[in-house]
Amino acid sequence: MTGGRLTTALRLLLPAFLLGAMVAISFLEAPLKFLAPGVTIPIGLGIGRLVFTALNVLAGAVLLVLTVVTVRARAGRTVGVLLTAIWVVFAVEVVVIRPVLNRRSDLVIAGSAAPGTDGAHYAYIAADTILVVLLVALTIVTVRSVLPGPAATPAPGASVRSPGPRGTDR
Repeated sequence: MTGGRLTTALRLLLPAFLLGAMVAISFLEAPLKFLAPGVTIPIGLGIGRLVFTALNVLAGAVLLVLTVVTVRARAGRTVGVLLTAIWVVFAVEVVVIRPVLNRRSDLVIAGSAAPGTDGAHYAYIAADTILVVLLVALTIVTVRSVLPGPAATPAPGASVRSPGPRGTDR
């Protein structure tokens, strides 16, 4: 791996940051807002659209920076495959699934009856779950590639020779 400390820090922190944001919003805030007193379905959907739009903008920005620092660091094939998979799933969420959910929420917010979109909701939950798994994998692979491995320990019974003064053997 090449790159400076900032590049290394960003490669380690950005996936974990995005992971935390996604878990907090997708798996905590989204379902809990509908349990709050006085929050109707239209109000909850309006809040959800704002929050998920903000999350998508944040995720896009984080992924863009992460991609730049990953390319700069020449991070390796596994990291590249994981990052590409994250981009693909993210694009499917934003370009394919979100528009379906937005059309339905537009109708509900306007007071109209809307057709059910359970399939789209389940697809979004599945995509978010896949993103969480990919971000965990990316974080683990990145940590393993950046941090030094355990020091090599000699096999049992092997003799250990230490260098003497000025690098000569004793």
